[in-house]
Amino acid sequence: MGIFSFLTQEIAIDLGTANTIIIHNDKIVVDEPSIVAVDRNTGKLIAIGEKARQMHGKTHENIRTVRPLRDGVIADFNAAEQMIRGMIKMINKGSSLFAPTLKMVVCIPSGSTEVEIRAVRDSSEHAGGRDVYLIYEPMAAAIGIGLDVEAPEGCMVVDIGGGTTEIAVIALGGIVCNKSIRTAGDGFTLDIQSYMRHQHNIKIGERTAEEIKLNVGAALPSIEEPPADYIVRGPNLMTAMPVEIPVSYQEISHCLDKSISKVETAILSVLEQTPPELYADIVAKGVFLAGGGALLRGLSKRLSDKISIPFHVAEDPLHAVARGTGVALKNSDKFSFLMR
Repeated sequence: MGIFSFLTQEIAIDLGTANTIIIHNDKIVVDEPSIVAVDRNTGKLIAIGEKARQMHGKTHENIRTVRPLRDGVIADFNAAEQMIRGMIKMINKGSSLFAPTLKMVVCIPSGSTEVEIRAVRDSSEHAGGRDVYLIYEPMAAAIGIGLDVEAPEGCMVVDIGGGTTEIAVIALGGIVCNKSIRTAGDGFTLDIQSYMRHQHNIKIGERTAEEIKLNVGAALPSIEEPPADYIVRGPNLMTAMPVEIPVSYQEISHCLDKSISKVETAILSVLEQTPPELYADIVAKGVFLAGGGALLRGLSKRLSDKISIPFHVAEDPLHAVARGTGVALKNSDKFSFLMR
């Protein structure tokens, strides 16, 4: 490094389907929704992050809002590159003199194919990354929660993000068995949209469904400290007249039941593949929940009751993966599980 070390900027990126978080110098410097708004005619970037999210579902014909990632992987290559570049610019607002060389650690879903890994690497390099390292999401989540991933004992992490739910058993600095399913936060949002359509004859957009999930989302039909009903406003499907409908958390727990059952099945299938010695460690320590989906009311209790292993929600589950990616960045020469 020597004399040029000040020209190198080290950043850790949690490239999520719903949110992208960038860590620089151990601090979260960018935490924005993964969405960009582009001009349909010229393809020029209009807004990224929160500004673009406010436009989502409200644009006219010349503006298009794109979520570059679907199911945890890059679906729109150009938009992803523009988004990464734009978010890196947010850090370097002051210095327009020269662009520093970037050393990046980016996390990817554990079920990624070669092509999907290539897409993330190419996008990161096009956005200015000189040294790009990749880390699997459950690994990053485990490090972020504060588990010792290099110890000779098993720990299990369930990371429920926007596009994918990552389940992995980790020991000795490696993933022993894992499963990545495409049922996660976005799936829950779609469930709520279709439920409101069929049950209440009301048409709602993605953002409203997201609000319902945050305000009255639950995994169990009876929870302590239940939230108040949430009032949903929208057009009646038959008459197009405006209607107001109160939605209770019991209804939402009923409509999310199928998707949560899929997560339970996936967790059980990973436990089936787990070697018995590691299984004993997991039963003793419990399973750790990370990602935005871990905040669903009553989820840890439902999983604990169903699977008879204690489930713990990580503190600050939304940022666990990003923090772990930040730690991996600092120890990039020491951790053998980072992919170049």
